[in-house]
Amino acid sequence: MDAAIGKVFGSVSDFLSGAASGSSDEFPLCDTDIISGCEKELAEAQKAQDEGRTKECIMRLSWALVHSKMPGDIQRGVAMIEASVVNDTSAMKLREKLYLLAVGYYRSGDYSRSRDCIERCLEVEPESGQAQTLKKAIEDRIVKDGVIGVGIAVTAVGVVAGIAAAFIRSG
Repeated sequence: MDAAIGKVFGSVSDFLSGAASGSSDEFPLCDTDIISGCEKELAEAQKAQDEGRTKECIMRLSWALVHSKMPGDIQRGVAMIEASVVNDTSAMKLREKLYLLAVGYYRSGDYSRSRDCIERCLEVEPESGQAQTLKKAIEDRIVKDGVIGVGIAVTAVGVVAGIAAAFIRSG
């Protein structure tokens, strides 16, 4: 488990430093073993009724879930963070949670909500390189999706116009 966690944190470090290969929208991913380990730690903390440790375990599990390969895990992580973000008064914890929400929304394809969360995150900590990197990835993705959408619309109009022209010629 320690080796797996070390690998995840290494990929997080690479992502934050810009050393991750490919585009800026690549995020470190967690596998089911890491998620299971976090769930086990959370259960132990809850059983021991250790509130501080339970909160830490919830944050680790939320992080692992939003970085999962499985869409259901991502949604579960987002729901956990949404439930806990209301109770935070600490600016640092709020920034962390807003960032994780932005990652979860981004990975779920909800780029608008992701952008809203990352902008709130940057209000709390404007100098966060991590948040700035994610904001750029979100904006790039929104532009890319907009260009693709325009291309599809133009193609559809062209097809309809071609069919109409063919129909008029044959009629």
